[in-house]
Amino acid sequence: MAKQWLVFAAVAAIVLVLGALVSVGTAASMVTFVFGDSLAEVGNNNHLQYSLARSDYPWYGIDFTGKKATGRFTNGRTIGDILSEMLGVSSPPPYLSLSPNDDAVLQGVNYASGGAGILNETGQYFIQRLTFDDQINYFKTTKERIRAKIGEAAANKLCNEATYFVGIGSNDYVNNFLQPFLADGQQYTHDEFVELLISTLEQQFLV
Repeated sequence: MAKQWLVFAAVAAIVLVLGALVSVGTAASMVTFVFGDSLAEVGNNNHLQYSLARSDYPWYGIDFTGKKATGRFTNGRTIGDILSEMLGVSSPPPYLSLSPNDDAVLQGVNYASGGAGILNETGQYFIQRLTFDDQINYFKTTKERIRAKIGEAAANKLCNEATYFVGIGSNDYVNNFLQPFLADGQQYTHDEFVELLISTLEQQFLV
């Protein structure tokens, strides 16, 4: 029960922080980096040739601007899109759509990938997806590209003042622990699995 209250408190804190950001109104120079799974993806998996977790079918995006599939696992906007709009900034593009020298990295990047989880083995039967570790490594690459463009001090300032959105963890249950043919559900009790997720997440630093 204590852990459940801890999670609830963390979610409440995030909501309060977002509310404060919206009220401040500093969106003009705000940079956002998005990490997560299909709830936040905006098209990374479309750039993975063998991924079975893709949302490029015609009905995806029918309620989105342009009414075309964009790689979002929804008929409209994602959570990240909604938060970006609340913050008054454009929703950042998928990392895999950018060229190495693209200046768009200075405005933020979306690394989210359908099927991803906290654990690297989560969603493995989708063949290709960006695990959370992959996303963090791509963020490190992004920081290097930003440093090359604007210098060490300016890059550190940009990243330190950026807004980060992380929405991940549901696939660790839906596409891992609760699947009878995957090892984790057989190897761990529920409490042990929760401990595994928490300890893994604690070691996955973004910066």
